[in-house]
This record gives sequence, structure tokens and C-alpha cells, in this order.
Amino acid sequence: MIKFIDLFSGIGGFRLAFESVGATCVFSADIDKHACETYKKNFGDYPLCDVSKVNAHEIPNFDILCAGFPCQPFSLAGERKGFEDTRGTLFFDIERIIEEKKPKAFILENVKGLVNHDKGRTLKVILKTLRSKLNYNVFYKILNSKDYALPQNRERIYIVGFKDHNIKFNFPKKIDKKVDLASIRDKSSIECNISDIAKSHIEKYLKQHKKYKEIKDNELLLAYEIRKSRCAFRFDNLSPTLTAKMGTGGNNIPIFVNEMRKFSTRECLRIQGFPENYNITPNTAQSYKQIGNSVSVPVITLLAKEIIKDL
Repeated sequence: MIKFIDLFSGIGGFRLAFESVGATCVFSADIDKHACETYKKNFGDYPLCDVSKVNAHEIPNFDILCAGFPCQPFSLAGERKGFEDTRGTLFFDIERIIEEKKPKAFILENVKGLVNHDKGRTLKVILKTLRSKLNYNVFYKILNSKDYALPQNRERIYIVGFKDHNIKFNFPKKIDKKVDLASIRDKSSIECNISDIAKSHIEKYLKQHKKYKEIKDNELLLAYEIRKSRCAFRFDNLSPTLTAKMGTGGNNIPIFVNEMRKFSTRECLRIQGFPENYNITPNTAQSYKQIGNSVSVPVITLLAKEIIKDL
């Protein structure tokens, strides 16, 4: 039986993926009490604890470490250590747990911006730590959720490592299947109306858009990042990247222009590939934030299959 731990667990996207391919979760941790409440609804565990204060020795033995870790700036470590170590960042806690427990493998997920953060030095520190200090065979790649049968333009870096240096890990190939964003629409989204001010901003900037005259009446349009000074649109039947900022209000939640309403939390869950029976409080700020912070479950599932196959 393959065992894994779920660090910075959020609402359990990693757990859903790894459990779906037969692995067992033996420990989970997150500092956000609201996310922990959602996690408990779906898995029965309440993982509230600060990863930085977890005693690695007390964590049950496991085979795979999973972590969608927060991308804290590495500037403090850089100013003081010339990017020679990771102390002062949450990545350090991943490092010390791997060093103590020596799992067979790990998978880390983060925003695409990690690649170029501080002119690439942040990623360089991470890879050097994993390869040279911890002695793991490490692979990384940027994958986009839209290439794996999800209607979302979401680029993320995935870093996978193995204790066995003979393993030649292959990232999953793109899936030749486009999912129509219209197919995920929630017919019961009656509480997702937007303000008249937001409507006026959308209408104003849509008319100014260079594609405005080409728009067909039945074409599915999305608006997002709605402000008095600007408004962004998508015409390609894909959702923009769902982010934690959705929890700050309607301006940051994608909107179906045809219906002048924001995405419901159920629609957001579908866009992230969560199952229909996943339980979350509907259409609250905390729920939107949690979904935006989560991972695309089908992408993690494909990676989990490959990792377990290699093990």
C-alpha cells in the first residue's frame, strides 16, 4: 500500500487525486481553518495545524510527500545567504520533512511565476536543495490544465522527485479532448447575480473591444478582472485561471456575459475537475478562495498514476 501525506492540504485536491489511484493519506495539514472545515466535510479529517511547527519525527511513515506550497518570496534568504539556503520560507518545512522522513517520492505544485521569480534564482535554490542537499532525482515541467480535458487556462509548475535515481519520470502527455465550458454551467446559480455597476463596466469595455463587431449572439463570452479602469474578456471558451482572489469579491470572479452573472462555486469546482459529490458551502467568499487556491484534480491524478507506476 502506497502512503502519502498532504501538506498545505487546502480542500484536498491532492488527496482526491492520489486516493483515486489507490494511495492512502496518513497525514494532512493546513493553517486555514475554513479550508479545514471543507476538508473535514469531504474526508472526515480536520487537518488544522501549522506545517512550520510540525515535528517531522512525529509524522507517520509515508512513501510520497504532496505539497502545493505557498510561494513566499525568497528575498530574505537571498539577501542574507545569497540564495544558498531556504530558511525563512515555507519550502524549508518541506525540506526538513523530506530530510527527516526520506520518502520514496514527492510532488510539489506552484504558480508558473516561480520559474522566473527573482530572475530564476528562487527555482534554482529549490532544485539545488532537492538534488544536491537531499539527493533526489528531480524533474519539473509547466503544465496547463486546458491540455488535460479541463476548460481552464491554468499554468502551473510541477516538481517531481524520486529517491531512486534510476527512475526516468515522464510527465503526462496532452489529452486530445477539448471540454466545452458551456457543459459545466450550473442551472441553479440563482444567487450569482452581479451589480449594476459591474454590468455597466462590462458593457462599456466590451463595446470598445476589437472583437466586438465579430461577436455572435450565441457566442459564450467571459469577463473577468472587472474594474472601472479596465475589463478583461475571453472569447475562446476557456475559463481564465481561477485564483484565491475570487474570495475578495465579484470583480475577481469570472462572469458569463450572456447571463450577466458570476460563476457559481459548483461551476468553479467543475472547472478544477472536482467530482460532483464534493461538498462545499455554496457561493461564499471563503469557498471561492478555497477553490482558487486548489489544484486541478485530473492533472494531479495523471501525475499520481505515473509516480505510483514508477515506484
